[in-house]
Amino acid sequence: MTAMTTERLSAAAVDLGASSGRVLLGEVGPDVLQTRVVHRFANDPVHVNGRLSWNVDALWDGVLTGLREAVRGEGWARGAKPVRAGSPSASASGVTSVGIDSWAVDYGLLDESGALLAPPAHYRDGRTDGVMERIRADLGASAIYQTTGLQFMPFNTAYQLLTERPEDLARAQTLLMIPDLLCHRLTGTVGAERTNASTTQLYDVTAATWAGELIDKLGLPARLFPPLREPGESLGPVLPDVRAALGVNDSLRVTVVASHDTASAVAAVPAEDENFAYVSCGTWSLVGVELAAPVLSARSLAANFTNEVGVDGTIRYLRNVMGLWLLQESLRSWQKAGEPVTLESVLAGAEREAPLRSVIDAESEEFLAPGEMPERIRAHCRRTNQPEPETPAAVTRCILDSLAIAHARNVALARDLSGRRVDAVHIVGGGALNTLLCQLTADACGLPVVAGPVEATALGNLLVQARAHGILADRAEARALIRRTHQLRRFEPRDHDPFLPYLS
Repeated sequence: MTAMTTERLSAAAVDLGASSGRVLLGEVGPDVLQTRVVHRFANDPVHVNGRLSWNVDALWDGVLTGLREAVRGEGWARGAKPVRAGSPSASASGVTSVGIDSWAVDYGLLDESGALLAPPAHYRDGRTDGVMERIRADLGASAIYQTTGLQFMPFNTAYQLLTERPEDLARAQTLLMIPDLLCHRLTGTVGAERTNASTTQLYDVTAATWAGELIDKLGLPARLFPPLREPGESLGPVLPDVRAALGVNDSLRVTVVASHDTASAVAAVPAEDENFAYVSCGTWSLVGVELAAPVLSARSLAANFTNEVGVDGTIRYLRNVMGLWLLQESLRSWQKAGEPVTLESVLAGAEREAPLRSVIDAESEEFLAPGEMPERIRAHCRRTNQPEPETPAAVTRCILDSLAIAHARNVALARDLSGRRVDAVHIVGGGALNTLLCQLTADACGLPVVAGPVEATALGNLLVQARAHGILADRAEARALIRRTHQLRRFEPRDHDPFLPYLS
């Protein structure tokens, strides 16, 4: 189906990451898809009452500042400001829709007045240590997986909730994931967007409902889990106090998007058919395939693959790999030590380093916590009797070789466990800019890699809004629009053989 329209939508996409947030102004039409970042802001964790937490008030301030910039009316560099035909303009720029996406698993607990009981805890906080193992032993990993289909990760929402103080759980009336929490501040509505709900390990992936029996077995109050809602639903206009703060009228409405950032990113994979794998590559690398139904086999459980919901009820069958977090943390360590390095300099140096000299397990939890990443990488190499990468260039090459191997291993696993044919691998997100990583991934996979778009998460956010407003008809049309409007790079595999010992 093709949407028969010549209209354009001007919308704001709020995209929140684990280290920063940004608000983008987007324009979407039949042959137009462009974005402009209007505001960036830090997302720095804070310590509150002994636990690492998110500063929701600072996030909220960043969102409002960004939305003010988006609706201010500076317009686009060329052409008329986009306004849907027949629609009153909410702002000078014509922005009539807002969508919010963020990372997964973290949440806020609200009391009966709608106030937060405490700042939402950060998934990297150590308070869940040992909880996953205890629950797996008590309830059985197979039983949990058959219900939720979710990858076992120590910071999943289910385990976080089990560390809450009993008095807080008794006072709490509802749980809202981070995007839902911010939508609540914008509109006053309460609900759980489905793609993010599916990351909690409290969602029944087959029944497409909250997993009531599991929630009961865990001793969690059923009242915490609000009604599920779909990407594309309208939450209505923003609240009067928000309108006043932004200087807009009631035509500015909030649209539910695929609020888990990976779900938005996968919605923007510019594939031509279903025979593809993807790597949504940023702080994490999310490696998988898009399916129509979950894979709940014993082999899938053993491989710890996750079945998370995507746009249109699809399943994102994937695994989490540590991703560019390894390089980001290494850069922080070097710069803190006063070494004169930049991302560009270490990538250029890595190109000149010998390949596959030292390799780490990029999926190991030993690299999850922040701090001293280069030394931890060297320690891993010492333990495994490999040469220690001493220079920033050598450490960077070790990281990129290791990530390429992890990408290839998980593409092969996803293909074999799901039965999905894979003809190409799409790398989207910030990692698409990393030419060496893209080429190494093609070499390790033995498959072509298509790199781009870099702004996949924000584009997926905007494309769902455009579909909700009748600008685009379906997922296929949205992906075709990306292919027409964005420059994509293709990397053909070179010598695959050196990677084979690492893939068995």
